Amino acid sequence: MKPGQYVPEMGIQFDENDPYVRMYKPVYDREYKVDEHYPFVDDSLKQRFSNFWAWYGVLNGVIRAQLRVRWGMRIHGRDILKKYKDQLAGGYISVANHMHRHDCEAALIALKAKRTVKIPMFQKNFETKDQFWLKVVGGIPIPPAEEGLSAMKQFNSAFDEFHRRGYNFHIFPEMSKWTWYSALTTFQKAAFTMAYKYNMPIVPVTISFRERKGIYKLFAPANEPLIDVTIGEPLMPDTTQARKTEVDRLLTATHAQMLAQMGIVENPWPAIPQA
Repeated sequence: MKPGQYVPEMGIQFDENDPYVRMYKPVYDREYKVDEHYPFVDDSLKQRFSNFWAWYGVLNGVIRAQLRVRWGMRIHGRDILKKYKDQLAGGYISVANHMHRHDCEAALIALKAKRTVKIPMFQKNFETKDQFWLKVVGGIPIPPAEEGLSAMKQFNSAFDEFHRRGYNFHIFPEMSKWTWYSALTTFQKAAFTMAYKYNMPIVPVTISFRERKGIYKLFAPANEPLIDVTIGEPLMPDTTQARKTEVDRLLTATHAQMLAQMGIVENPWPAIPQA
């Protein structure tokens, strides 16, 4: 890390061989079928009301307050959203490191995201107690492989429609959440493939740590860090290039920029998945 960067000591043993190990072990205690009949585009009155309530009552109310008070959330780089207002007007894909229960909400709050943002999510997480929240906040479950190509075709068609409507997307390219991890694991290519397909800019958001001090010691254990959320300069896809070449370039450039935002000099994982 660069001098002055804080690395929390949480006593967590992170995997050194597989960057996609799912360290988060929730209780899967309900069913949630995602097949070709699943309503990926749900414009029902119930869904719209639930989404409105979740966005303005919970995310921008309860969770925003929790992030500010318990984790001392500071936001940096919002001026970038104004600087690139025209380029981002047609929709963008925000990406962030996946290291906190509320990292998604922190990124969305920092970006001043609208409630039309859509978030591709691991289908199994909809089989937990968070099922309702994931759906109403904008989560779209990725069909499991066993549901076949028909389900994935419907999923892809839904994102075609969301893009047509000018929605933003938020994706965690690391795939797995490693709580309090201070580096970046290897990225998967989905976010950058979508950026190329839809010609949408990538907006890198990083969450880094600072030491818990002062009044913040009253709200959590002393070793639990506070968080800084940083919005980086957008990266634009070049759709005149071959898809694979440009996806790899965009992924590598985004990974490098996020490392710089986090103050990381040497990272233990490569940007692109190895064979």
